[in-house]
Amino acid sequence: MTHLNSEIPFQDAPPAEASVRRRSLIAACSAHAVHDGLTDLIYVLLPIWQLQFGLSYAQIGLLRGAYSGTMASFQLLASRAAKRWGRTRMLIGGTLLTGVAYLLAGQAGGLVMLLLALMLGGLGASTQHPLASSMVSDTFEAGGGAKEALSQYNFAGDIGKTLVPAMVGLLLTVVSWRASVSLMGLLGLAAAGLLWWLMPARNGSAVHLKKSANVSAHDSVGGLRALLLTGVLDSAVRMGFLTFLPFLLTNKGAGTAGIGLALALLFVGGAFGKLLCGYLGARIGMMKTVWLTESMTALLIVSAVYLPLTGVMVMLPLLGLALNGTSSVLYGVVPDLSSAEKREHAFALFYTGTIGGGALAPVVFGRLGDATGIALAVMTLAAILLLTLPLSWWVQRALDRPAHLAG
Repeated sequence: MTHLNSEIPFQDAPPAEASVRRRSLIAACSAHAVHDGLTDLIYVLLPIWQLQFGLSYAQIGLLRGAYSGTMASFQLLASRAAKRWGRTRMLIGGTLLTGVAYLLAGQAGGLVMLLLALMLGGLGASTQHPLASSMVSDTFEAGGGAKEALSQYNFAGDIGKTLVPAMVGLLLTVVSWRASVSLMGLLGLAAAGLLWWLMPARNGSAVHLKKSANVSAHDSVGGLRALLLTGVLDSAVRMGFLTFLPFLLTNKGAGTAGIGLALALLFVGGAFGKLLCGYLGARIGMMKTVWLTESMTALLIVSAVYLPLTGVMVMLPLLGLALNGTSSVLYGVVPDLSSAEKREHAFALFYTGTIGGGALAPVVFGRLGDATGIALAVMTLAAILLLTLPLSWWVQRALDRPAHLAG
């Protein structure tokens, strides 16, 4: 059962431990905001690079895939490397490497240089998700604020996705794209310096390792697999819906400005969903929260097909809240299904699966849309999302099993 004091994770900790928790959370949130912001910045830069270097759409896709593909591919390796060289060094080094990559991209003279720079950036970014999230969950003992802290960490990533591309959009009105990209490289270097200053000299998990191990010592391979599949389906439906939404709105008469506003409403709701649903999951439990958010998401996705444009625009913030909120609940369960020594590997596996599912979804569902039409494809997404309900029951059963054994 979640304690009432979990809402304020620092209040019952001794001053030294509270300081470690606070600094670790700020460090993780800062890393997430900067890394996710630099990752989504590529969407702003791709049209500029296409005009600058005369790239085809296939080459544009190659550039986008180079960053995200490298990031997804090396997350498991990053978790293993952290055991040898330390989480702090790997996270700071990865952030530094991402900053250097953007400095190189700012000097690129063609496709090859851009491709190498983005692969380097993806390699650096691969350290962030598994290491920062496991640092948060280790520092905040399970049941004492870990789930709430992870929801704040996830919220920070969405803030970065909003602020960094918007900042570059403003910079592009006064300076060249090369100067803008180079400044973002300097932002990455500054973030690495901030992490070096914030993170404890020793691994932040050392303070709470003994306490958290008592909670999460019971590994559940079956539960973790069910959680991974739940996350993959949730991510795939989210990315599939984002692919179809502009076309769905166009069919209802929306113009370019209307589509931009709709996406903004969806993303704002999604950012707050990651924060609020993490807290909700800590209060009422993982399964109840997932059933609530996924059922609501499925219902609202179907509603988006039949509602007029005004109705869709009104309900998009609520849809974004449910659509994105589930992810925070799922991330918060990873520490409960993995022992302390395997936590980084579990987070890396989970992030790799969800990012991979999200990357494949537009291709798979795009073909479905070509064959059946947008309306039926979107409703198929809602039906697929309902598969997460029995899977979350399976995860909950794995979470409850250690308590029965202990009793």
